[in-house]
Amino acid sequence: MKLVTAIIQPHKLEDVLQELEKAEIHLKTVSNALGCGRQKGRTEVYRGRKETGNLLKKIRLEIAVNDQFVQQTIDAIVKGARTGNIGDGKIFVVALAECVRIRTGEKGGQAIG
Repeated sequence: MKLVTAIIQPHKLEDVLQELEKAEIHLKTVSNALGCGRQKGRTEVYRGRKETGNLLKKIRLEIAVNDQFVQQTIDAIVKGARTGNIGDGKIFVVALAECVRIRTGEKGGQAIG
C-alpha cells in the first residue's frame, strides 16, 4: 500500500481528475494548499512598491492505492497536471503502514478498495 500525494496547480485540477477517472482511480481526497517552489512566489507592484507573495495557491491530492495501482496513478496525475512550466507541482509516494475502513473494520489493501 502506498499514499500518493500530489501538489498541483489549481487550474489543472479538472484535467487531473479526468485522467484519474480514465485510469479507474476513484478514491481521492482533494484540499486547498499554499506553497512555493522554484517560482518563489510572485511579485506585484502596489502603489509604486514591489510586493512579493511567497505562498501561492495550490491543490493537494491524496490517494491511497494498492501497490499495483501506483504507477498508473502517477501517470494519470502527470498527464493531467503537466504544462511544461515551472510550478507544475510534485508527486510524493510513501509507504502506507496501515489502512482501516471505519465502517467495516477491514484492514490493509481490502480497506483501500
